[in-house]
Amino acid sequence: MASFGELVLVFGDLHIPERANAIPEKFKRMLVPNKMQHVICTGNIAREQFNELCALAPNVHVVRGDFDNDETLSFPEVQIVQVGEFRIGLIHGHQLLPSASSQDAKSRMRRKLNVDILVSGHTHQNEVVLEDGYYHINPGSITGAYSAITPGVTPSFILLAVQDTKLVCYVYEMSKEGEVEVSKTEFTKPVQATAGGTSAAAGSNPELLQSLLT
Repeated sequence: MASFGELVLVFGDLHIPERANAIPEKFKRMLVPNKMQHVICTGNIAREQFNELCALAPNVHVVRGDFDNDETLSFPEVQIVQVGEFRIGLIHGHQLLPSASSQDAKSRMRRKLNVDILVSGHTHQNEVVLEDGYYHINPGSITGAYSAITPGVTPSFILLAVQDTKLVCYVYEMSKEGEVEVSKTEFTKPVQATAGGTSAAAGSNPELLQSLLT
């Protein structure tokens, strides 16, 4: 695992049991305790799932979602996490105006928080966007929970592998056929104003899945 640097699991918008029954079984088998150093959650998570989350990694970071109404769970609206050379800002996304899908709104929030990467959810649609040398990341909904914003939600989550100034972002999606598909984006934090990023599809790659999480 050392060759991958620090591993960061990013997911959210579970909405169990209101909108989804459970995390897909193939995803659950991949979430092995003590393989990751950080877990980042964009919110909308119940007590039972939060307890399971805390067993996955020593560092767990959760923000309050727009449907997090459990008074025993007191999550902040914003979190800042330092991993390697990357400063990561975490919000749920419902705070973004005019909408959670607005790239301008994400850019404003990223600048306000002074972070290299802004992680947000709410739309239930995963995305990895490079803009002006900075990243906006949305892990989507790991359960594929219904959303009025995104029709036909695809279950998904993200794994980040961070080594100093290099970041590799793996997006895991559950296909309609029930297979796990993976895409990969690599990024090196700019020293000044220059940034380099490459993107490549990894497909459904069992060797990649096993090497990262088992």
